[in-house]
Amino acid sequence: MGEVVNLRAARKTQERRAKRAQGDTNAAKFGLTKAERHRQKAESDKARRDLDGHKTDRAPE
Repeated sequence: MGEVVNLRAARKTQERRAKRAQGDTNAAKFGLTKAERHRQKAESDKARRDLDGHKTDRAPE
């Protein structure tokens, strides 16, 4: 004979697992913190400035 299961608790557990899976998906999709976004933007801005600093004013031949 099987184990006795509280259906209400099983339903809530299933819902928690579904919400956790959705949250993990969203974290992977949009998961940068504000500090990480600022750091990433600063790095890309610096890389762009460095690249622009190496450009010459000569016209292409």
